[in-house]
Amino acid sequence: MGIPVGISACVLGQKVRFDGGHKRNRFADEELSEYFDFKPVCPEVGIGMTVPRPTIRLQDNGDRIALVGTKDHTLDYTDDMVAFADNQIPSFNDLCGYIVCAKSPTCGMERVKLYLDNGNSIPGGAVGIFTQRLMDKMPWLPIEEDGRLQDPVLRENFIFRIYALDDLYRSIAGGITRDNIIKFHSRYKLCLMAHDPQSYRVLGPFVSDIHKWDDLNAFFVEYRQRLMDALKNRASRKNNTNVLMHIQGYFKRDLDKPQKAELRDVIMRYREGLLPLIAPLTLINHHLTVYPDSYLADQAYLDLYPESLKLRYAL
Repeated sequence: MGIPVGISACVLGQKVRFDGGHKRNRFADEELSEYFDFKPVCPEVGIGMTVPRPTIRLQDNGDRIALVGTKDHTLDYTDDMVAFADNQIPSFNDLCGYIVCAKSPTCGMERVKLYLDNGNSIPGGAVGIFTQRLMDKMPWLPIEEDGRLQDPVLRENFIFRIYALDDLYRSIAGGITRDNIIKFHSRYKLCLMAHDPQSYRVLGPFVSDIHKWDDLNAFFVEYRQRLMDALKNRASRKNNTNVLMHIQGYFKRDLDKPQKAELRDVIMRYREGLLPLIAPLTLINHHLTVYPDSYLADQAYLDLYPESLKLRYAL
């Protein structure tokens, strides 16, 4: 069974768009479907709209953003869409991510065209009604648009967060305990160091104080939010280099002088943009097989997701 991930039905190739077509994303449908158990949803069909159907758009009515007919503004679908979202979202509690359709007035994540009553659009746009509700109700959930998955950096960060959230859920599958939270956090120390050094410094003491919490469910909710907020920051080349050099220190007693020089050179070439991140990581993992270290071997940073996804080749 793959990781449960929500997806706009049209992005998975279902012909549910207003014109009877789809917006199939090849990467999601052909590659990610091997690892994810996709849960397709079309909110517009969900509220009873037909296929095909008249187009709809977001309109700023002053007091609220409404979902209305493009040609007939008196056709207001806002309340129906909010009700549909609020009815569906409780069934999403097991989801570890969600891929939405860009520019859609229901599913778009950002810069969806937002109109005034006179037909002019507002700079910056808005968020689709369904996705806005999803973001409000599940702020920890990794959400990404289909088009942005073409960007290798955005793609890697999104999929990494899905795997991290799935790992967190698996860690507490038998119940939330202080021990399993501490063990999980320990595995993600290097990830946090790479993605958000400030959160790395803050979350350590936060987890150390878990014994002060009587309500472990409340602690988990707070920890999940802080963790996912931190991991949403994309790991910079500078931060990755710092992590790689930190890892290098674990081999100082094992590697001979030429091996140390080689590893340092590969890390520096990554820092300068001459090599992808996969290069120093491959060398580190090789050394780890020869010179095992239980702490490093347990670090998610070195083994985030299936290698076959090739996500770090372009970083």
